[in-house]
Amino acid sequence: MQQPASAPTSLERVTVVIVSHHSAHCVAALAAQLSRCPHIVVVDNASADDTLAQFQRLLPQAQLIASPHNLGFGAANNLALAQVQTPLALLLNPDCEITEAAIVALLDAADCYPDAAVLAPQLLDNRGGPTLNYGWPRHLWAARGPGADGPCCVGAACGAVLLLRLEALREVGHFDTGFFLYYEDDDLCARLLAAQRPIVLLPEVRVPHRSRGSTRSPSPWRTEYGRGFHHAQSKLRYCAKYHGLARAQSQRRRWLALAVLNSLARLLLPVPRLLARALGRLIGLWRWQAASVERTGLVSTHGGSSATPPPRTPCKP
Repeated sequence: MQQPASAPTSLERVTVVIVSHHSAHCVAALAAQLSRCPHIVVVDNASADDTLAQFQRLLPQAQLIASPHNLGFGAANNLALAQVQTPLALLLNPDCEITEAAIVALLDAADCYPDAAVLAPQLLDNRGGPTLNYGWPRHLWAARGPGADGPCCVGAACGAVLLLRLEALREVGHFDTGFFLYYEDDDLCARLLAAQRPIVLLPEVRVPHRSRGSTRSPSPWRTEYGRGFHHAQSKLRYCAKYHGLARAQSQRRRWLALAVLNSLARLLLPVPRLLARALGRLIGLWRWQAASVERTGLVSTHGGSSATPPPRTPCKP
């Protein structure tokens, strides 16, 4: 494996983990951003384009793992994390534009907050505005109030860019592979929160995220259908895991009714990708089987969103 020249010492402590799927269009930008990162693991989820060839050519120091099947986001990340030898791992979606300075800032914060299990930047949308990529766990409280203006502890953060302390993950495990796509980051954060391991947001570290830009599938309708399908399945799994199967089954009936109405509306004013996603959501809800949700490892919750959230706590070095 070729090592990049003159990589900063701090970058030696982190392994960048990337999960790709039809992501060849992202590789050139990633290569420019990560050229001096010595440790990179890429798991490719059965891309039909030349994603792997592009990584091999443009990021020769990366360890490439080619899965013959699409494992899903969590399972592919787990496969990559099993290869990591550094104390820190940086999960990075292919559609995120991170700078070396941002990586170093996250690493410096990991030193400043040695108890933090996860450190997350502020993600930016396509127009450069901040997105709501953090908050409280979905099953406890609804996120509300102004955005963070300084480092603070949060209850959950989006998995598009996360710096993970692997020692902390050994306490709670990696991603739950029952979530194929969506909600796996919420679940991991919920388990870390239950284990009282801090999740630290760093709003001064800003990373553009071209949401849903990681994949350019040869079958875009199928991709949108899959997004809707797996979002529905994962939403129900998360509800069952943290509220119980009875609540999930009750919510499923309500969400099914809404999905039928949404699909009918999409048929009247058809936008192909939105229609495909709506149909995927409908079928995902229809085909969900409560028996497929494991009962082990359920955590107790405080219940609905009417509960008062604790104050946002500044993190102390």
